[in-house]
Amino acid sequence: MDLETAAAAPDPSPSAPNPMQGEEWVLYVVDKGINGLDNPKVIEWDDLQQELARLWSLTSELNSAKERKEALAQRLESVIKVRTESLAQSNELEEMKQKLESRKLALSDLSMHAKRSLEDVKRKREQLGLEIRSLLLAGKTLSAADQQLQDANKLLSGKKGCGRLKYLQKMLRMREQYMISQVCTLYPVKASNDIISRDKLDPQSDGGKSEDLVDSQSRKSSLTILGQQLTVFPMKKLSFFGDKKEIQRSATVLGYVAHAVLLIASYLDVPLRYPVRLGGSRSYVLDYAPLVETASSDLVFSSTVGLNGKPMEFPLFLEGQDTTRAAYAVFLLNKDLEQLLNYIGAESLGPRHVLPNLNELFRIIQSNEYINK
Repeated sequence: MDLETAAAAPDPSPSAPNPMQGEEWVLYVVDKGINGLDNPKVIEWDDLQQELARLWSLTSELNSAKERKEALAQRLESVIKVRTESLAQSNELEEMKQKLESRKLALSDLSMHAKRSLEDVKRKREQLGLEIRSLLLAGKTLSAADQQLQDANKLLSGKKGCGRLKYLQKMLRMREQYMISQVCTLYPVKASNDIISRDKLDPQSDGGKSEDLVDSQSRKSSLTILGQQLTVFPMKKLSFFGDKKEIQRSATVLGYVAHAVLLIASYLDVPLRYPVRLGGSRSYVLDYAPLVETASSDLVFSSTVGLNGKPMEFPLFLEGQDTTRAAYAVFLLNKDLEQLLNYIGAESLGPRHVLPNLNELFRIIQSNEYINK
C-alpha cells in the first residue's frame, strides 16, 4: 500500500505552540488501494503524530526489508554459484569415478591375462623340460647306437667282416660257375648244323627287321643239346604209324634238359617249384598245385592232389602217354627254367623255348658279370 500525506499544519510536537489552537486541522492521507485508485483518508490533528510515527516505522521497516531482500538475493546468488560449482565438481567426480571403474576393469582383465600367461608359461616350461629330458635320453640312445654302429663297421671292415663276406660270396659264385660250366660241357646247347652252314654261305645278308625276327626265332627253335633237336609235342593224338624215332629223340632231349635243370638247381641251392623225378628218357615232372593254368600254350589242365597227399606226375615223353599231359610236363619244365633265370636276375625268353632258356641260363652264369655282381 502506497501512502501519500498532505497537510497544511505546523510541526505537531507538543512543545511547539499551536498558533492556530482552537482551529481544526485536517490531514489528508491518500491511500492507493489494490486497484490503484486513490482512497483519501482523513486524519485528525491529534492523531497526526501517531500516524507519522507509524509511517516512519513502516518506512524504516520497508527499507530494512529491502536491505534484507538484497542480502538474501546476494546470499542466494552465492549459494546458487556454490551449488553450480559443487554440481560441476560432482559431475567431474562422477566422470572420474567412471574412468576409475573402467581402469579397474581393464586392470582386472590385464591381471587375468597375466595370470593366464603365467600359467601358460609354466605349462610350456614343464613341457619343454620333458622334451629336453626326452631329447637328452634320445641323445644318449643315439650316441650308444652310433657307438654300436662304429663297432659294427669295425667288425665289418676287419678280417671277418663285410669284405670277407663279399670275398666268400665271390668264391661261391666262382664255384657255382665252375660246376655249372661242367654241366654245360656235359650237355652243350648249340645251334644246329643247318643254321651254321647257312651263316657261312651268306655272311653278308642284309634283310629287314622282319627277316631278322624270323631268323632269331628260327635260331631259338633250331638249338640242339648233344646234337639232338627238340620237337614240340603236337596237341593231338598220334596215329599208330607215327614217327617213333622223333618221339624217342624228343624224350631223350627232355631227359637231358631235366637232368641239367636238376643239377643246376642243386648247385645254386634253389628248390624247384615243380620237382623232377629223373629217369633218363622216361623222366617226370611233379605238380603239387590243385589247379595249373598255362597261358603259354592256351591250355588249361586241372591236376588234383590225391587223398594220400601225393602230387600228380606228368611224363616228359609221349610213348604210351596222352599228348596233353606230355605238353603240360614240358610247360612245367620250362617253368623250372624260368624260376632259375629269375633267381639270377634274368627273364625268360618265352613259355615254349626250353632249349633257348637253358642256353641263356648257361650264358649268364658263365659270364664275368655273374661273378662280379
